[in-house]
Amino acid sequence: MGLEGVPMGLLRISSLHERQPISLQAAFKETASFLPIIPVLQVTYKAPEPKGEHYFAESFDRGTLDGWVLSQAKKDGIDEEIAKYDGKWEVEEMKDTKLPGDKGLVLKSRAKHYAISGLLLRPFTFDTKPLIVQYEVNFQTGIDCGGAYVKLLSQSPDLNLDQFVDKTPYTIMFGPDKCGEDYKLHFIFRHRNPKTGEYEEKHAKKPETDLRTYYTDKKTHLYTLVLNPDNSFEVLIDRTVVNSGNLLADMTPSVNPPAEIEDPDDHKPEDWDERPKIQDPDAVKPEDWDEDAPAKIPDDHAVKPEGWLDDEPEYIGDPDAIKPEDWDEDMDGEWEAPQVPNPACESAPGCGKWERPMIDNPSYKGKWKPPMIDNPNYQGVWKPRKIPNPDFFEDLHPFRMTAVSALGLELWSMSSDIFFDNFFITSDRNAADHWAEDGWGLKKAAEGAAEPGLVSQMISAAEDRPWLWVVYVLTVALPLVLVIVFCCTGKKKEGPSAAEYKKTDEPQPDVKDDAEDEKAEEEEEEEADKQEEAEDKSDEVGTLFMRHFQILLHLD
Repeated sequence: MGLEGVPMGLLRISSLHERQPISLQAAFKETASFLPIIPVLQVTYKAPEPKGEHYFAESFDRGTLDGWVLSQAKKDGIDEEIAKYDGKWEVEEMKDTKLPGDKGLVLKSRAKHYAISGLLLRPFTFDTKPLIVQYEVNFQTGIDCGGAYVKLLSQSPDLNLDQFVDKTPYTIMFGPDKCGEDYKLHFIFRHRNPKTGEYEEKHAKKPETDLRTYYTDKKTHLYTLVLNPDNSFEVLIDRTVVNSGNLLADMTPSVNPPAEIEDPDDHKPEDWDERPKIQDPDAVKPEDWDEDAPAKIPDDHAVKPEGWLDDEPEYIGDPDAIKPEDWDEDMDGEWEAPQVPNPACESAPGCGKWERPMIDNPSYKGKWKPPMIDNPNYQGVWKPRKIPNPDFFEDLHPFRMTAVSALGLELWSMSSDIFFDNFFITSDRNAADHWAEDGWGLKKAAEGAAEPGLVSQMISAAEDRPWLWVVYVLTVALPLVLVIVFCCTGKKKEGPSAAEYKKTDEPQPDVKDDAEDEKAEEEEEEEADKQEEAEDKSDEVGTLFMRHFQILLHLD
């Protein structure tokens, strides 16, 4: 078998003796032309329908804000001009939607306060069932400074959604927030002190995952919070866990205060000695210790270099300098030419008065100090004594939070066109998964189908990074050439097979023995197996190609 199946572009790459010029770009494009073609997925939108037990479900596909309440209140403690919650909301499709018909809640204005909320179908009580909250966010124009988090408002007879403000009591706050280079994903719950009845915010630890991409890629992301009756919690983005922990162990400040505290009335005694080392009181300065000896002395062994110009100054007045015409000696003083290096010194080892260089003084010891010894009176670092904490309590079930009866967004943003969609609150994990698949899952599929092909992405990336052409050829095209050459080359035929002789009735040479026939058949079978294996390797090329590209872009 020859090389009939190999494209000529590849032959030009692999044949070192071929002198026909070909650019790296052309070689790569020709090589990529026979990569596996991935069909484009067509995605049709269908509004998600809630399944199973749920407390809140909103897809906005009705195109209205029915069921939502816009706050008419003003925010306390800020200028009157910006105190109103007058940020504009719209129910509309995304600007660059990949799913026509899919609408969401869009925060339209920048530098405004927003407050909108809606009642749950029924209050959620924290008892034996988990709480699952999920919704989608797309920062369509990026995000400079602002939040996209939700608040689950505490059930109360005083709750008035028309007056929803930042100080309205909430039980849980969850979602993304960003300002400057500080990327956050909040999970905060308000815990009630069983002794005082006061509430205190408890913050989950910061996710170790790099969150930057979720704020900058302009894609729709699914945010999920799962709280379990055993006090465990999970925070997910796009159905992948990015943070997890336990309400008792992983919140700041801790849910339960310490059993003991330092006594605020305890004071360190005046004679308490915290010094681990002291100067030896019995040490005496040696009689030959000279504290006045200088650290540096002239080198007595130094000799003035030959040719040293003692009478030439190192700098002289610039002979080419001219006094400015507007120089006023009464105002500016006597004019002097600026100093420049003396040209006579350029060829000499030095000019001016020669002085011996300074060297370290071998007799220098500096000021004498007594050596340090262990302090026999050392008592350690003083700490106040511990006393029982008068405010101590132990709540082993922080999951049992204040019931919630509404979901709200109370936000400030310096960015506009933040897209929210598919809010869902449930205690059924399967119901949440179905809702996510029918909503966010469709968006993800549509966004993926709309992305340019792999080769187009690579070519586009190389337009801004020309060096990638070399890397493409070395890491992608060259291995591809080797695989294809391996596939298309093999042993030369030594002669017609027995089957061909039978078809043509052509006389065939004498058969030496049956063993040779069996050997020939085995070789043919082995060759067929190799060909099949090579074809399998060829099918893997597309996958390897994609992995190379993803790694290259990540490194860049």
